[in-house]
Amino acid sequence: MKIAHVTLRFDAPGGVETTVMEVTRRLRAAGEEVTVFASDLYDEATGERRSDYRASVDGVPVRRFPVRRRLVPGLTLPMMVGLMDALAGSGVDVIHAHSHRYGHVLESAAVAERCGIPLVVSTHYHPADRGEPRIKAGLLRVQDFGFGMTAYRVARALVVETAREAELVREFAPSDRIRIVPPGIDLAEWRDPSGDPRPAVPLPERYLLFVGRIASNKGIPLLLEALARVPAAERLPLVLMGRDWGQRAILEARARQLGISEALHWLGHVPGRGAYRAVVRGATAVVLPSEWEAFGLVLLEAMAAGTPVVATAVGGVPEVLEDGRAGRLVPYDDPDALAAALRDVVADRPGTLRLTQRASEVVARLDWSECARRHQELYRSVVGR
Repeated sequence: MKIAHVTLRFDAPGGVETTVMEVTRRLRAAGEEVTVFASDLYDEATGERRSDYRASVDGVPVRRFPVRRRLVPGLTLPMMVGLMDALAGSGVDVIHAHSHRYGHVLESAAVAERCGIPLVVSTHYHPADRGEPRIKAGLLRVQDFGFGMTAYRVARALVVETAREAELVREFAPSDRIRIVPPGIDLAEWRDPSGDPRPAVPLPERYLLFVGRIASNKGIPLLLEALARVPAAERLPLVLMGRDWGQRAILEARARQLGISEALHWLGHVPGRGAYRAVVRGATAVVLPSEWEAFGLVLLEAMAAGTPVVATAVGGVPEVLEDGRAGRLVPYDDPDALAAALRDVVADRPGTLRLTQRASEVVARLDWSECARRHQELYRSVVGR
C-alpha cells in the first residue's frame, strides 16, 4: 500500500514529529510504501527554515516544500507551496495528515476529495491556551468548527490519542469517524542503560527534570512557584531539557524574583538519544506541569526509565497515569499542591515505589510497534482491503 504522511515538520524535535517518525519507519519495515510530505520549517517558534535536510530518514523518504509563513502568528494557517500538486500526482492509496488548525490538513483534504483518495487525519488536538485573549480564543474556536465542517467531513477516519481528546474533538467533528490509537515508545531502546553516556554538561547528583519545549503553555511558571514553596533544605535542583521557544529570559527573571535562580540548570536541546535517556534515567522525578497535553510522550519515557512522575491532571495525562495509580497527579495552577507532590516524591519512598512499579506495567503495553500495527489496520479499512 502506498501511504503519504503529511506533517508540517519532520526530523525535528516535538511530540507530533516523534509520532510520525516512529510510525512511518515501522510501516516501512512492515512492507508498506510510505513517504513523508513535510515543509522546510525546522523551528515553528522562530520560523527557522533549512535546506540541508536528508532525502530519507531511517529509510523513510521525505519530500520537502517551502512553507508560507503565518501572516498572523497563532491564527492564520501555514501552507506548503506545491504540496497539493505533489499529493495529487503521487499515486498514493491513503493520505494521512497530522495536526489541527494547519493549512496542510486543508490542502490534503482538498486533494483527497478531488482525487477520491481516502483521508485519515490525526488531530493532535490542543484547545486554546488559558492565557489567550478572548477574541483570539474565540477565533481559534471558529477554526475548530471550520475544520469540522471541511477537512474532517472529508476524512474517513480521525485518529486521537486518548478518550479525553476524543471527547473534545467530538464537539465539532463527526463522532463516528473518531478512532483512539495511543502513541507508544521504543521499549527496547530504554531497556539497557549501559550504552547511554551522560551529557558532557555536569548535572547535580539528584535533580527534578522538566522535559519539553520552553514554551508558554508548558506550565513552567507554575513549576517555579512550586519549587520556591519547597523548604530550601528539601529543595532539589531543577534541570530543564528542551529547546527555548522564547520563554527562557522571562523564566530566569521570575526565578530571580523567587530567589531560586541557583536551583535551575538549563540543558537546552540534547540531540543524542543516549545522552537524552541518561538524563531522564538519572532524574529523581520527571515533572510535567503543562496546562494541556494531548498525551505526553515524555511520561512514557519516564515510565520506561523507572523514573517517578509528577504531572498536572490535564488533557490525556490522567489516562496515561491511570488517574494517579502510575504517577502523582496535581491540579493545574495549584502551586501548593505541586510543591507537596515534589516533596512527597522524595519523602514517601514506599508510595513512590508503588507508583513506578505500576507505571512499568502500563508502559509495557505501549510499544510503537503496536501503534504502527493499528495504523496499518486502519489504512486497510478505509481503503476497503
